[in-house]
Amino acid sequence: QVQLVESGGGSVQAGGSLRLSCVASRYTDITRCMGWFRQAPGNERERVARIHPSGVTDYADSVKGRFTISRDNAQNRVYLQMNSLKPEDTGMYYCAAARGPCVGLFAYWGQGTQVTVSS
Repeated sequence: QVQLVESGGGSVQAGGSLRLSCVASRYTDITRCMGWFRQAPGNERERVARIHPSGVTDYADSVKGRFTISRDNAQNRVYLQMNSLKPEDTGMYYCAAARGPCVGLFAYWGQGTQVTVSS
C-alpha cells in the first residue's frame, strides 16, 4: 500500500516562498507519475503540477514560472517549490501518486498540508 505524507505548509506573506515535501512509504517506486493538487474552501480540487516517469513536468497556468515540482528518488520524496506566492495560492495541498504513467487516475493521496498566503 502506497502511503504519502506531506509537510512544509504554513503561513507566509504574499511574495514569499515555501517548499512542500511529500515522502512516500518505503519501497514505493516514486518514478511513477506524481502530482501536487490543491483545494481552497468552496473550490474544486485542481492539479497544480505533475512529474512524469520520464521526468517531464507540467503545471497549471496559474503557477507556471513560480512553482517547481521535483523528485528525489534516493530520498523517496517529491517536492513542490513555491515562489512569489499569492493570496490565491491559499489552500490545502495534496501529494498524489498514480499507479504508473500520467494517463490514469491518481490512486494514492496524502492527508494534505495547509498553505496560507496573506496579502
